[in-house]
Order: sequence, then C-alpha cells, then structure tokens
Amino acid sequence: MFKKSVLLYLLLAIGLVLSACGQSDQGSKEDQSKEETTQGDSEEKSSEENGSESEEANDKEEDADFVAAYKKGKEELAKAGEGEKVDYQKVIDLYNNQLQPLVAKRDGKIDQQISTALEAGKNGEMDGQVVKQIFDKLTQKVFYLTIKHEFHEIDENWGKKEVVKEEIAEAKEFYEVLKETVEKRDAAYETNMVDQIDAGFNEIEKAVENDDNLGFQLGKQVVDKTLMKTFYLAAGAVPNGYATKAAKEAEEDPDKAKVEQAEGWAFYQSISEYITKYAEEDAKIIEKNFNLETDVKELDPEAVNHAFVRGLSKVALHEYEESEEYWGEDKSVITALEGALFIDMIASDIKRMQGEETYTTLNEQAQTYLDAVKSDEKEKAMEVLEKIEGTLHSIIERSKAA
Repeated sequence: MFKKSVLLYLLLAIGLVLSACGQSDQGSKEDQSKEETTQGDSEEKSSEENGSESEEANDKEEDADFVAAYKKGKEELAKAGEGEKVDYQKVIDLYNNQLQPLVAKRDGKIDQQISTALEAGKNGEMDGQVVKQIFDKLTQKVFYLTIKHEFHEIDENWGKKEVVKEEIAEAKEFYEVLKETVEKRDAAYETNMVDQIDAGFNEIEKAVENDDNLGFQLGKQVVDKTLMKTFYLAAGAVPNGYATKAAKEAEEDPDKAKVEQAEGWAFYQSISEYITKYAEEDAKIIEKNFNLETDVKELDPEAVNHAFVRGLSKVALHEYEESEEYWGEDKSVITALEGALFIDMIASDIKRMQGEETYTTLNEQAQTYLDAVKSDEKEKAMEVLEKIEGTLHSIIERSKAA
C-alpha cells in the first residue's frame, strides 16, 4: 500500500505527531469579560457599519468557497474507493487556490499534512483512500477550528449585535459541513448530539439578544465539547470507533483496515491537543496505535479506548480544579460545565466499565455541582465535588486495570 519515499517520510514526520497548536482559543483559557470601547460620533459609526457590511458579505462568499472546494475535493478523491482514476492535480489546484488560505490560517501543520498527502497520492506513494481520509478529516478539523475562531470573534465584538450575529451565521455554516459526521455518530451510538449542538447555538443566539455574555460562554461550550465528543466517538469509542473497526478488519482486509486506521488518526487530531496537555502518556498510546507506521494488525482498540477514557477523565478533573480556583467568577461556572461535558464524552464507557448506576449518579452530581456554583453555594459544591473527583479517579484506575 505504501512506497517508502521522501514524501511519505515527510508526512510521517510532520503528520503523525501531536500538534501543539491549533486550539489556542480554548473556552476555559479565554478571558471571559470584555470591555467595549466607547463609540464615536454618528457619522463615524455609519461609515464603520457600511464597511463592516461589505466585509461580512465578502466573508460569507469566502466561507461558501471554502465549503464548495472541500466538497469538490472530497468527491474527486472518493473515486479511489470506487476503483476509478483520481485527478490529483485537479484536487491539488483546488486546494491551493481555494482552500489552502483558510487551512494555513488555522493550522500550518495541517496545511503541510494535506499538501504532502495529495502529492503522495499523485505520485503513487500513498493509497488513494488514505489520501482521501487525510484530506477529508483534517479539513473537518479546520472547519471545527474555524467555528472556535468565530466564537472568539464573538467575544471580541461583544456588544456589536449585527457583527456578532454574522459571526454566529458563519459558525453555523461551517457546522453544517460537520453535521453529517455528528449524525453518523448519533445513529451509531443512539446519542442526541445534533439536538445538543442545536440547543447550544440557540442558547448563543438568545444570549446575544439579551446581552448575556455568560449565557454565550455556556452555549459555546455545549457546541464545542459536543463536537469533541463526536470526534472521540468516531476515533476511539467502543464498539463503532475506527480503532475497533480497523482491528476487526485487519486480518481479512489489511488495506481496508489501513484506511480505517488513517480515519481514526485523522479524527483524533481534532481533540489530541487536550489529551496531550493533560494526559501525555495516554496520548502517546493513542498516537502509537493510530500512527500509519504501526502495523494495523498490532492496533489494540482496547488500549486506545482506555487511554481515551483516562485522558478525558483527567481533562474533566482539570476543569473542576479550575472551577474551584475561580470560585465566584464566571469562569467557575464555565469550567464546571466543561467538566460535566467531558464526563458526558465518556458516558458510554463509564456505563460499560462501572455500570449504569455509577454514571447516573456521577451525571447527577455534575449537575448538582454546576447548580451550586451558579447559586454561590460553596459548601454544598465542595461536598459534591469531592465525590465527583473520587469517581473520576476510580474510573482512571479501573481503565488501567482493565
């Protein structure tokens, strides 16, 4: 399937290591309070609004071009799976002329990864179906990062309703591309993530109308973390993650398994930064298994899944630590919600490993803690937080022993 070459080694060198950049505007790390500057006289304001409208129209047209280029490239690359000849130069030109500016702006490493994969496909040094997965899933990461960027822009422009509404519209336009991925996971795991994301956007729009910045921050976290859950379910969850699929396929069809391994790796890139930051050893396990240099027959889906469970549990613990540290501030409420959302990411794993009752209790405790933070009931909050942390630590230990 692969010919060793300079291009392939380059891809492995830059692509199959964890990126340290690309999610610089994580919700819990952003400043949650913004001061708006006083506005000038009416003539200046009118001029500014006209300029803003023109810029917004251009942005909307650009966004549509990015999405169209992605769809065209994906459609051409899909021919590899149908035994048809792929016009790689067409995709390369499409990428360089229409999509690359956005990719490079969001994450220069992704730009290198996609460009190198396309060239490797053109030169016959990488299987076309693997190339397609790298192009497809890494571009999805770029669209995910763009949604996060639009949220950051909303923060920056808070108080300017028309500008903010346009940023929301742009975020939703990029989400429409990712929605199919979310729907597939909902069908596979009987989850309701599409409804959750819709509710998050509704909360954001309501918050803008009511000038409720905290409401916006909470809605933003629901959208962001539910998309992260989608990527986790696609990559490492049991039984329908690509780690499990690739391992099952490895004996009968190694080539197909290799494609699934590439899909798992590419989906993982959208959440790798979080796990690397707070659970480096667990991240290394996931990366080693998904790395295309790893023989797919040696891929251990249980090790991948348990590393994800430990990693996401550790991220949840970090969010709760921050919630306690920033008690009395909006950030305490925001990180309390983030902790609950990271617990929700591994809901099916907790049920499988420790039983339905354990998850139900933990979920209720997470809600109780969030409510207590909102109502400034610190004694009650600290009491339940101790129980949450104890359960998360037990989940981590259980996933080591399993």
